[in-house]
Amino acid sequence: MKFLNTLATAALASSLLLGATLAQADSKEPIVIPTHNWTSQITMAYVIGGIFESIGNNVSYVPADSQAVYESIRNGDVTISHEVWESTFGKSFNNALDAGGIIDVGMHAAKTQEEWWYPAYVGELCPGLPSWEALNGCADLFATAGSGGKGRYLDGPMDWHGQETLDRIEALDMNFTAKFAGSSGALWAELASAAKDKRAVVVFNWSPNFTDAGDGGSFVEFPKYSDGCKKSDGGDGKCGSPPAGWLKKAAYYQMPKKWPAAYKVFNNISFTKSDIGNMAALVDIDGMSHEAAAAKWLADNEATWKSWL
Repeated sequence: MKFLNTLATAALASSLLLGATLAQADSKEPIVIPTHNWTSQITMAYVIGGIFESIGNNVSYVPADSQAVYESIRNGDVTISHEVWESTFGKSFNNALDAGGIIDVGMHAAKTQEEWWYPAYVGELCPGLPSWEALNGCADLFATAGSGGKGRYLDGPMDWHGQETLDRIEALDMNFTAKFAGSSGALWAELASAAKDKRAVVVFNWSPNFTDAGDGGSFVEFPKYSDGCKKSDGGDGKCGSPPAGWLKKAAYYQMPKKWPAAYKVFNNISFTKSDIGNMAALVDIDGMSHEAAAAKWLADNEATWKSWL
């Protein structure tokens, strides 16, 4: 039945796209959209690709490193980046802007937060949370085999912001060690495993995400973020992430010339916190493929995306 529902959703989305007002393709060359290693970004890639196809353009998808992708855009190997998170990718993005060849295409409506996160039940195990000092005082609760008696923090893939995590743990002299997951899926698998026996766990998480719903949880509160506070920017490295960061879009500087209609649409695209959380939930909660989740989102939100055309 799940397979049939997926087929039905995909067929409905295809019908919507075919029924959209088609325009002559901007170019025979495909618009190259990168896919990274977290759910909302991949699902959104297929959503945006579907929108571009609805106006007659060709699209291709390519796996890309989430930090190096901005250089790929500058070189014209990739056309867009549609989820530029301020805390994790802001430095790489800004460096590419300074070098030239990439366009800042503005922000999504959604504000972001990226930080250490724990499920709601962990707050009962460690009184004083969400304070980082309280978390550090409960470090023994988070110890695992191989953590050397220290608390273990499960971070995302090393290429997201690995050194920043290590810098913060050292700067705050925390009784924690960091382990880096291979993908976002490994984070959610650890949360599910810990929840079975109400085991203390702290992982990297972000909002908007599917975890905004359900039983919920909280972000750990570290020293307040300020410009230049990270060690890589000359600060002491003790600060947390921006509490309401931006989520931007970027494009190859030739996109307005080569794909003018698609660029206009891309400029108009603005996803909300709910949009992004729902895209992620279709995959991480409902178990759909990224492609099927994108098809369902397009089918369910036709009025939204057609307003961007």
